[in-house]
Amino acid sequence: MSPDMSPEVKPMHTRRLFLRRMLRGLAGAPLVFSPLWPARSTALPASNTFALAQLKYTGGQWDPRPRATLALMREVRQRTSVETQDERVAVTLQDPALFAYPFLYMTGEQGFAPFSEQALATLRRYLLFGGLLLIDDARGNKNRDFDASVRRDMARLFPGKPLKVLAPDHTIFRSFYLIRTVGGVRLVNPYLEGVQIGERTPLLYCQNGLGAAWERDFLGNWVSQCYPGGEAQRLEAFKLGVNAVLYALTVNYKQDLIHIPFIRKKLG
Repeated sequence: MSPDMSPEVKPMHTRRLFLRRMLRGLAGAPLVFSPLWPARSTALPASNTFALAQLKYTGGQWDPRPRATLALMREVRQRTSVETQDERVAVTLQDPALFAYPFLYMTGEQGFAPFSEQALATLRRYLLFGGLLLIDDARGNKNRDFDASVRRDMARLFPGKPLKVLAPDHTIFRSFYLIRTVGGVRLVNPYLEGVQIGERTPLLYCQNGLGAAWERDFLGNWVSQCYPGGEAQRLEAFKLGVNAVLYALTVNYKQDLIHIPFIRKKLG
């Protein structure tokens, strides 16, 4: 994704480029950078491997669960056909490399400093041009400092388009797994929130502590227990993470007429 793309470029164009690169890599063909990418981004290695970017921001605690995404990427690789890079890439909203990644993960446990207008403009452009932002309240709490900071800046990001509860039939709940329960380390909300822009939901917000449910220590043990649902609740957290990655890559393809009857049959 390029921050230098002109406004007339369609939002899906960059995702198609990403998927084309990935598919070419799977077919053994060489990967080629598009001229749409800024010159500064060409320092990034061409790859057919999905890499998750994590947002590094000012104030608060941007990385409370440093091994959470490692576990998620391994699960995505094991459960789907998507090849993943284990290590996440930390980016800021001032980093041009942000536009090289279709999936941006933001998490925290504390309140954080307001984003600058320039940072919000960059994030808005990233989302409108095809990126996906998943925000995760790492503590698994409601109406605390991190939540207040998120709602403050998301209201500034898309004025007039507030965070809303996503319907149970939203594509995020069926992009790979058919999900009926929103998991996490705590069951704070039985729903996801998001911001809808046209036919896409480029911003997702979960308050159940997904990263805390995903994280393992260096010995492979779970860092946190999931309450009250235990390991079944943890599994739902991983399923939601996998679905978010697939949604970032495919958006609404499962809303087409081929998939709808099958999905309805599975849902009963």
